Amino acid sequence: MADFNFSCDENCKNQIIDWLEILGSQRRLSPKTLVAYHRDLAQFTSFLANHLGEAISVNALEDLQTSDVRAFMAMRRNNGVGTRSLARQLSALKNFFSHLERLGLLSNQVLHLINSPKIPRSLPKPLTANEALDTIAMTKNLEHRPWVAARDMAVLSLCYGAGLRIAEALVISANDLDSTSIRVSGKGGKIRMVPLIISVQNAIEEYLKACPFVLKPSEPIFRGVRGGPLSPRLVQQRMVQLRSALGLPPSASPHALRHSFATHLLGSGGDLRTIQELLGHSSLSSTQIYTQVDTEHLLKEFQKAHPRA
Repeated sequence: MADFNFSCDENCKNQIIDWLEILGSQRRLSPKTLVAYHRDLAQFTSFLANHLGEAISVNALEDLQTSDVRAFMAMRRNNGVGTRSLARQLSALKNFFSHLERLGLLSNQVLHLINSPKIPRSLPKPLTANEALDTIAMTKNLEHRPWVAARDMAVLSLCYGAGLRIAEALVISANDLDSTSIRVSGKGGKIRMVPLIISVQNAIEEYLKACPFVLKPSEPIFRGVRGGPLSPRLVQQRMVQLRSALGLPPSASPHALRHSFATHLLGSGGDLRTIQELLGHSSLSSTQIYTQVDTEHLLKEFQKAHPRA
């Protein structure tokens, strides 16, 4: 974890570190989320130390007022921090205060009196079925090394054909694969089994046959040209090339292929609960947004086709 300094006394610092360790070991939050929470607490204690004129202690947190927290949020907003980051930062602070309350170290409801900033929810921007298929097929025309082309096609096939996040696809090992399904480790360490359609099975098999590296069954199968684990950045760069070659919008990304997977399943009559399980969403509300995408698409088609539109 990154070494961010906390402007607080030793006891308060230890409480923050213990809290982060609990989030990582028990709640299995991702390393990126833990680093973000670490940074959030470092920024908060730094602000409070300047705001209150002293190093922060647990007792000082006990005495915080809503005006102190609002001053911090205003400072962050003035520094150009977006609504989503502000909401996450407030969530991290509430979580930390709840942790201290459970330990009996403080009883201060000040953070719970402050509403989280409302995050405008934008609809996912999926590709059409033809655009998604063309994106995968075009890969072999942009790469002169056959095994690299096969690798990128397999990765993108997992995003569109199995609905995987790019991070999920890049940690897949031989141990996670069988003939017709794949074991996926999702957010929070949650495991799900996702069936593989024939075209995705074939793409993975073709890549594994072409891959020049000998890998252990527990190692990620997707490798860079030097043999190390494949970086998500390289997949993003490949998508930039594909967007240019196919004239696709800037929203066309590996994650847009996952959106396309969900939207096309739903449009073909897929069950919302099943799609939720396939995507690894913890709540149905996260999956329901695709019903809005599908409705919007149908409305556009209606307006184009109906004689009175």
